[in-house]
Amino acid sequence: MKLSINGIKEQEAWKHAGITLPGYDVVAVSEKAKKEPGWVHFGIGNIFRIFIGGIADGLLEEGILDRGITCVETFDYDVVDKIYDPYDNLGLSVILHGDGTREYKVIGALAEAVKAQSSDKVQWSRLKEIFTSKSLQMVSFTITEKGYALQKADGTWFPFVEADIKNGPDKACGAMAVLVAMLYERYKAGRYPIALVSMDNCSQNGAKLRESVMTMTEEWKKAGFVDEGFVNYVSDEKVVAFPWTMIDKITPRPSEQIAADLENLGVEKMQPVITGKKTYIAPFVNAEKPQYLVIEDSFPNGRPALEKGFGVYMADRNTVNLSERMKVTVCLNPVHSATGPLGVVLGYDLFAHMLNTNEDMMKMARMVAYDEGLPVVADPGILSPQAFVDELFNDRFPNEYLGDTNLRLAVDVSQMVGIRFGETIKAYVQKFGDASRLTAIPLGIAGWLRYMLGVDDEGDKFELAPDPMNEELQEQFKDIVVGKPETFTDQLKPILSNERLFFTDLYKDGVGEKIEGMFREMLAGPGAVRATIHKYVG
Repeated sequence: MKLSINGIKEQEAWKHAGITLPGYDVVAVSEKAKKEPGWVHFGIGNIFRIFIGGIADGLLEEGILDRGITCVETFDYDVVDKIYDPYDNLGLSVILHGDGTREYKVIGALAEAVKAQSSDKVQWSRLKEIFTSKSLQMVSFTITEKGYALQKADGTWFPFVEADIKNGPDKACGAMAVLVAMLYERYKAGRYPIALVSMDNCSQNGAKLRESVMTMTEEWKKAGFVDEGFVNYVSDEKVVAFPWTMIDKITPRPSEQIAADLENLGVEKMQPVITGKKTYIAPFVNAEKPQYLVIEDSFPNGRPALEKGFGVYMADRNTVNLSERMKVTVCLNPVHSATGPLGVVLGYDLFAHMLNTNEDMMKMARMVAYDEGLPVVADPGILSPQAFVDELFNDRFPNEYLGDTNLRLAVDVSQMVGIRFGETIKAYVQKFGDASRLTAIPLGIAGWLRYMLGVDDEGDKFELAPDPMNEELQEQFKDIVVGKPETFTDQLKPILSNERLFFTDLYKDGVGEKIEGMFREMLAGPGAVRATIHKYVG
């Protein structure tokens, strides 16, 4: 069985393998999207295909949507060449239940895949056609938090951003420059309205996206590439809207075991690939069943009936913000960021296995959410924080079939510590005058910094997960030696006081010295990390 338009015509074989096929005409909904694009998505990796693509697939199945999503890749063009083109833009969704059962479904909602590559005239021209279409209602994004970043921690431009500002719209490379270049085409074509919908896992994602778009627009105006009318067009949220969202679905890397299982069922060529840019991707995506997507209902050019999608809630901005803060600053993401890097240091591959077998790590995870997070979280109304956390600890976190790794949870943590820890720390300062009563969150921050040394609890070296600050932090830590606590002096001061990282100064908040103390204890020698965790949570 081939995952291709021709391959899925062999319906009996797929049915026999227990794989559900699209109940709609994949070619027709793709053609409709090519002629009259309605929904474009930037960042077409794993979470997009199974979650956003899965929502569109469900709406197509019910006849609520009549065209697929236009898929745009701004960062890793291998994804198009290796995962989209060879499989006729079809995806295979694998939902993993906690009892070991699976749901297999072919997703046909991905209409076409375009590389946002200004040096490729054909692709660039196609992107312009898409963005100048009056029919286009929304552009959604899963480009990760760093996709919106224009400046380094010290406030200077990233080199690629500096190049984008200097070179202008025709030679745009970074995601934000590409987007603004395409908005400029849309403006010139008729100032058509549009909604730009960040679905990335970061606080006030719509505001982040808008800030980056406005910054790039203003820099190009200064350089003479765009006119004042364009600045006004992008500034007017009644014309170019930036709805906020909260997104939640645990989506691990594609599993090699699942690839082998699919091939045993008769599906050809299912093995994951690692691209040149270290994207880990496969023709299938595996994920948990639960999913939440809360979207601010602000769409100046209309929108699909998104609220009819599984797990989708349309709401006002305040409700979205409270839902997102509940999840990102309290319930889910802080648990991942506090315990994932420590799990790597302790030698646990799987997050669920670590929580299921290490009592101290489970206690620490529960402390982060229940003891330290829930007391300062606001209730968004549409979702109960207590019920959300209960579902995480009763059903989602213990699901070993998900195969979610601690190393995945350690990716880009430097870009997330402000949201995931800083907000709760600030809430404690506001409520109690300082955050000194916190224990598990400071322990998580100390654990992340101990992880950054690249040496596990047995004293063996390991490779760090990708993070834009890896080199910078390792340079700052180069004199710290595991087993020699005396080599640790004041190396953490510039990090823990960095308000760009944590959105607050952790020393002023009463936790800086506490984190330093925990970090020092973790340096004592083999087993010191395990002992330190036990001391504080046991």
